[in-house]
Amino acid sequence: MTKPIETWLTDMDGVLVHEEKVIPGAAEFIARLQETGRRFLVLTNNSIFTPRDLCARLRSAGIDLPESAIWTSALATARFLSEQRPEGTAYVIGEAGMTTALHNVGYIMTSQAPDYVVLGETRTYSFEAITRAIQLIENGARFIATNPDATGPSPAGSLPATGSVAALITKATGIEPYFVGKPNPLMMRSALNQIEGHSETTVMIGDRMDTDVLSGLEAGLRTFLVLTGSTQRDAVERFSYRPTEVYDSVADIVPLIDA
Repeated sequence: MTKPIETWLTDMDGVLVHEEKVIPGAAEFIARLQETGRRFLVLTNNSIFTPRDLCARLRSAGIDLPESAIWTSALATARFLSEQRPEGTAYVIGEAGMTTALHNVGYIMTSQAPDYVVLGETRTYSFEAITRAIQLIENGARFIATNPDATGPSPAGSLPATGSVAALITKATGIEPYFVGKPNPLMMRSALNQIEGHSETTVMIGDRMDTDVLSGLEAGLRTFLVLTGSTQRDAVERFSYRPTEVYDSVADIVPLIDA
């Protein structure tokens, strides 16, 4: 017998917002979760922004939620590193979302013999910084990346993202990074721990089969795919795994909150 849904995880881009515009039903979905006292987190593989930044972005789109309801790949990476090597050191390629998360778990940023090279998302990848990362990894630093996404969107077209730059560094060093963000189920499990959720009573809502649904599936969660983002209905059957349910949008999921 399927247990009732008690806790909710949802992706951000493609589920709640699309290119800074709220997706119809998203504000109502978040409001209903809060009205009913359901525990939930909004997840994103983007490590550029802090939860405060993302809350401001969502608020401007018409979705109001607290900073504590945001879980980023940067936060998941920082938690993972603090558990692996408490109060360690890292050389970071990334922005405020990543550096703030690491500072908050007691990490020190350094370019001299760090425990880890941490590669996150940034708007401006520096060739000098990438070169330094390669040298540090060659000298023994462990290689961590926030997420494997190869490209990100922009008004002009695709931008190289963490996965592409990680591939460059791997090609130069022969060292593969450990990716913490989706589709690694570790991202789901760290989110569950954050809200004290259980896999049997949690659902993951996403717009991508190859990240959101896959990581939710591997973490033992029910998965709801919405068709307002990356994966379209005709593409679902091409995958060797399936979501629990497919919905046109998050608006169709709102009635389930009270079920």
